[in-house]
Amino acid sequence: MSDDATESHPPRIDCVLVCGGVWHDMDFARLELLKLLAEDPRVRTRVFEDYENIAAIEAADILITYTCDVTPSLKAQEALRSWLQAGGRWYALHGTNSVLRFLTEGPNKDLWDAPRWAPLMMDLLGSQFISHPPIAPYTVTVADHDHPLTQGIEAFDTTDELYHLECHGDLHVLLETECTEPGTGFVEAADAPGTHPVMYIKAHGKGAVLYNTLGHCRGHYDLQPMLDWWPTVDRCAWDLPVFYDLLRRGIGWIKDRAPNQG
Repeated sequence: MSDDATESHPPRIDCVLVCGGVWHDMDFARLELLKLLAEDPRVRTRVFEDYENIAAIEAADILITYTCDVTPSLKAQEALRSWLQAGGRWYALHGTNSVLRFLTEGPNKDLWDAPRWAPLMMDLLGSQFISHPPIAPYTVTVADHDHPLTQGIEAFDTTDELYHLECHGDLHVLLETECTEPGTGFVEAADAPGTHPVMYIKAHGKGAVLYNTLGHCRGHYDLQPMLDWWPTVDRCAWDLPVFYDLLRRGIGWIKDRAPNQG
């Protein structure tokens, strides 16, 4: 294609959005992310609740995920690894790195566990969710002021789930927070306080994952069948303009290296 034709007809960007799972208002998150993606007419998005449409992921230029306790099959994890190595960019949000099981017997009865059932997935993402303290205000600070994803961003306060992470591999931390509270209701909560990444990049071959732990959301019906009615509508970081700034920057970052964009 000539330069003139490329300028008048910019290449399309194929996106896969995976949004699904439990305990969160997936309808809200899905709609907000689709609205952000629709700000660029080049982006054409297919939406799924899990990772098992492997052909769609392999054909995608970019991937965005907002899930909770959605674990890809090993075949899908291997496809994600190959896609990243070949140059794919993945913006993973909030509970994408979670594997959760509620224990009903044994010494940890009535606690949530984070079983290590998907080591390849967590290595790709760069972390696994372990626990969080009760939702409460905390301060997010900038670890790298010079990166385009965080340049000009100042420290900000949010009320959200503060993720305690088990980290994997070499992470380029962009945002972080200090935690002084242990998790509540989780098996592995005692050693959680300390510095935890909030947003980081993990490189894979020609591609990379951008992970942002912010963005909890929950409506009245999202704890069913565990709880029939949740009394509040929780939007957490979604109430903050800075969170939408980070979302837009992240989407721009994955688009910048989409294969069709050269």
